[in-house]
Amino acid sequence: MIRRRPTRLAGAVVAVLFCAGLVACAAETPPPIDLPPAGAAPDYQLGAAYDVPAGVGIVVRDRTAAPAPDAYSICYVNGFQTQPGQLDAWPPNALLHDAHGDLVFDPDWPDEALLDTSSAAKREQIAGIVAGWIRGCADSGFDAVEFDNLDTYERSDGALTLDDNLALAELLVDAAHDAGLAAGQKNAAEDAAMLKKSAGFDFALAEECAVYDECGLYADAYGDHVIGVEYSDTGVDFAAACADPSAPGALVLRDRELVGPDDNAYVFAVCDGPEVPEQ
Repeated sequence: MIRRRPTRLAGAVVAVLFCAGLVACAAETPPPIDLPPAGAAPDYQLGAAYDVPAGVGIVVRDRTAAPAPDAYSICYVNGFQTQPGQLDAWPPNALLHDAHGDLVFDPDWPDEALLDTSSAAKREQIAGIVAGWIRGCADSGFDAVEFDNLDTYERSDGALTLDDNLALAELLVDAAHDAGLAAGQKNAAEDAAMLKKSAGFDFALAEECAVYDECGLYADAYGDHVIGVEYSDTGVDFAAACADPSAPGALVLRDRELVGPDDNAYVFAVCDGPEVPEQ
């Protein structure tokens, strides 16, 4: 069963009834926003959606998947570059081109092209497309959305700036809030405080903050509302990461490809859970 958020519907009904009794009514009250439960055990299920492990209270899945039942569900959206195999879904002028007119791809993900956030018009165009996905996440029953690849400006060879991506982030966060979803900052630890203040992010999803000693930067900005994902191929000492006072209370160890339990490469562990088997 897809988990629904009855408070969103109830709030909308109250707003309609209240406005109906007035000659003039202010703008519709935004839907209520629920933050991720602080310290709940998370799972990161982008590669495959599978039954929620016992004790897990937060699950992240791709926007094309259904939200997890009986868990706080976060919808993954690639907000700053294209998804693999979906290049043709974007208007050409929304994609970043270099001085020779060639598309600029993420060097670590060569089938993902960077979106062009360099002008207000382009950002509005991108946000208009992504806002449709955000509404889809809300309609499916997700509680929140996380926007990946905030840091594309770092691999744009100077064509994009932090301010460009921040301006788009503000539009995406507004769209999430309008849909009743909490908005999550993904990575970009060094910019966490500024992103929370300027773009209005509600929580952070941090990959490998233990490996790169960045967990404290997220905690300083978001307090207990940080979800950490570590990967088994880095050799991270997960037990030590869990014991670190700066580590997120919500921390999971996963395999790099985020496969399901039926795959031999599957790795899943949470703090205070069973020990991770040797790979």
